[in-house]
Amino acid sequence: MQRSFAFLLTSVVGFCLGSSFPSNINIGGLFPTGSHEYEVFRFALSRHQDIPKLVPQVDMVDTGSSFAMTYAFCSQFSKGVYAIIGLYDKKTMNMLMSFCGALHVCFVTPSFPIDTNNQFVIQLRPELQDALIDLVEHYKWNKFVYMYSSDSGLTVLQKILDTAAEKTWKVTSVNLDSLTEAAFLKVVQDLDTKKDYRIILDCELERLNSILNLIAAQRKNLKTYHFVLANLGFMDLNLTEFRKGGANVTGFQLMNYTNPLVSSTIQDWLEFDSKDLKVPKRRLKYTGALTYDGVTVMATAFQNLRKQRIDISRRGNAGECLANPPAPWGQGIDIQRALQQVQFEGITGHVQFNEKGHRTNFTVDVMELRPTGPKKVGYWNEKYVNTATYSPLNETQLLNKTYIVTTILESPYVMLKKNHEAFEGNDKYEGYCVELAAEIARHAGYNYTLEIVGDGKYGAKDAETHMWNGMVGELVYGKADIAVAPLTITLVREQVIDFTKPFMSLGISIMIKKPTKSKPGVFSFLDPLAYEIWMCIVFAYIGVSVVLFLVSRFSPYEWHGDDAEEGSAEGQGHGQNQPSSPQPGQSPSQQAQSQQQQQQPEHTNEFGIFNSLWFSLGAFMQQGCDISPRSLSGRIVGGVWWFFTLIIISSYTANLAAFLTVERMVSPIESAEDLAKQTEIAYGTLDAGSTKEFFKRSKIAVFEKMWSYMKSADPSVFVKTTDEGVARVRKSKGKYAYLLESTMNEYIEQRKPCDTMKVGGNLDSKGYGVATPKGSPLRIPVNLAVLKLNEQAVLDKMKNKWWYDKGECGSKDSGRKDKTSALSLSNVAGVFYILIGGLGLAMLVALVEFCYKSRLESQRMKQIIDAAMLSSTLSRISGTGSGGENGRVVAHDFPKASQTLPCMSQAAGMGLSTTGM
Repeated sequence: MQRSFAFLLTSVVGFCLGSSFPSNINIGGLFPTGSHEYEVFRFALSRHQDIPKLVPQVDMVDTGSSFAMTYAFCSQFSKGVYAIIGLYDKKTMNMLMSFCGALHVCFVTPSFPIDTNNQFVIQLRPELQDALIDLVEHYKWNKFVYMYSSDSGLTVLQKILDTAAEKTWKVTSVNLDSLTEAAFLKVVQDLDTKKDYRIILDCELERLNSILNLIAAQRKNLKTYHFVLANLGFMDLNLTEFRKGGANVTGFQLMNYTNPLVSSTIQDWLEFDSKDLKVPKRRLKYTGALTYDGVTVMATAFQNLRKQRIDISRRGNAGECLANPPAPWGQGIDIQRALQQVQFEGITGHVQFNEKGHRTNFTVDVMELRPTGPKKVGYWNEKYVNTATYSPLNETQLLNKTYIVTTILESPYVMLKKNHEAFEGNDKYEGYCVELAAEIARHAGYNYTLEIVGDGKYGAKDAETHMWNGMVGELVYGKADIAVAPLTITLVREQVIDFTKPFMSLGISIMIKKPTKSKPGVFSFLDPLAYEIWMCIVFAYIGVSVVLFLVSRFSPYEWHGDDAEEGSAEGQGHGQNQPSSPQPGQSPSQQAQSQQQQQQPEHTNEFGIFNSLWFSLGAFMQQGCDISPRSLSGRIVGGVWWFFTLIIISSYTANLAAFLTVERMVSPIESAEDLAKQTEIAYGTLDAGSTKEFFKRSKIAVFEKMWSYMKSADPSVFVKTTDEGVARVRKSKGKYAYLLESTMNEYIEQRKPCDTMKVGGNLDSKGYGVATPKGSPLRIPVNLAVLKLNEQAVLDKMKNKWWYDKGECGSKDSGRKDKTSALSLSNVAGVFYILIGGLGLAMLVALVEFCYKSRLESQRMKQIIDAAMLSSTLSRISGTGSGGENGRVVAHDFPKASQTLPCMSQAAGMGLSTTGM
């Protein structure tokens, strides 16, 4: 019971939802009386009987009359049509655009395309202006005549003129609508006089047929003319007279009659309503085919709307066409979107529209008139592709024959498998060229057998016998049908064999043995700055210290007295500041002199030469010092020295990390110029190859010098195989460089023992090509196969597979880049050496100072030096000695006279104290 109720409820809901979409869709039609498009419209409706069914509301009108078209359009709109299909004329197209945009009614048309942003006009006919310009560029026309009908030619003319301004074309335009028959013949005669033999004709089929008949009736020498027909119905034209006259005629064809869908549709069209006809039915033209696809577009769009259950029913008043202001139809936007979103394969090719309602992503065939009739020579889809020389007969012949493919054993192009004894035929080999030969054969459609060249050479012409050897010789003398190998395309080879487009680009490069990496030395921390800079810093340090010492000597602000400081200290110790009492044994004059010396203040200067050196060193080491200049001159010296050290230390620190953590490989050579200007490292090429021929024929001074060396070198620098050259590089300990193609160089660099490297750039630019004998039927299909593989990026994938994916030395750039690693002890060992040396030097200086001071004390105390050293040591260990600051020693137990050098007695009288010294 519950299941029955649920089924009934589902049925009712589905019925209600489905009933909201009409089962019959009224569509309007505007066609000229007796037009071919109307007959095809009836035929198309008979083939689209699915729900929702399309019900036509057709008016036969004069498409050139604005009044008749307005009346018919408004009549159909009032009848409630959902969309209209039909034709327009140059006089009525603007009126239709206005009505469609204002009322939101879609108009599907096979007429000539116009440049409009009205999204409610769905244009079935593709635009030809881009294809026409690409065809002109293909033929390399720089001067031609463009004859057009103003119906559709103005837009194309504007595009041609814009392009002509960019490419300096000389274009003569002729409006056919403004010419009578006699005037047109006069224009043709003038063009013949001016020898303007390149003509583009752009007009509708009927007008184009009449113009071609007029030209053919003149009985001129049509062989000198080349006509391009800017029309999509090349097969619909009568070109019998032109074919007899041998004229060059090129055009476009939208319908592909070899397509099974097109053939079956044409057959049904010929059988449709043919019983009552007394004359045979006309052939289906391309405008009729566009009309047929237009009906399919409408049927598909409404079926999609029905599946989406979008309500587009028009209830009540259908609306007034000439209302002011106009009342747009609310569901028109939904229908417009549905029409633009339709995509299918029709009899005019792929049908698809852009946001403006224009045809997009379409393909048109390019046709030429041959003595046997029209022939397809190419196609256009976003760009022109020429296939004129391609012959389907050759493809059929290829399938019935097995060809011999010659190649050479060269890694990674062709190699024997590890277990090749277990295989036979082509399965014994692997490599880049093995896969390339298989891909080419698959695309071109032939069978093949791989054979290794007997002499193991690529191919060169013997200077004495004038015979070709290697793979080139096998092709020249008919021993092989095709060569798939790393065969370089050169002029001399191209003269005897044919090459395809290059499947790989390369150049001559230099291979050397990889040098050992140079690790940082013990004193590598000095490398960030050049030795000249270090010497300048040392001299600057000494100079600044001397200048600081001098300005401190002469500046009065650097001098200060010690009497006040000592008196205050004594007062604080005894509670009063009184002169010392007379000592016994002194005469009155001596006592007076002693009191005068005590009352006279002593002037000192902290910046002696040693303190100046210490101050400069502390500033340079960014550590500072416990003394600083007091005078303005001293502070200026200190300021500029601080600024100098700031820049130097910052620059040094910025470069230090790179010099300590990077291991560099120092290459002995970096370019061909380096090779040419030295004789220590020998260099050579493969014998009987394109690289040798390059140096032999080169007129560049550097390469001539290299060739002169190579041909006269003893022992010979040429090798018979690439493997021999690589082995010679590895065994020569850096004394031999091998010149070979960059691709092989890069491959060997990725193979163990990873001891070779490529240096410098390529010396030239060339390519590898697949070779065939002259005039071989294989050349065209093989060339097309190579181009297809290149466009599909198959060639790049194959190269990455055999070069880098199977590499044994890491990434392909690891051998060329400096390697950054963590610091080790060897990187900073010099710093530890300096630290240990400094500590040892400090101990040594302390010992010297101790011995020197002990000697002075022994002389003063009249003791032997051992006893003086012992007493001095005990006093220093017990801590009873007095300390000193800022380089000044306070010795309370020494007489004053002992602190003054005899040679400085006069200087003391001038006010200069020796204490600072």
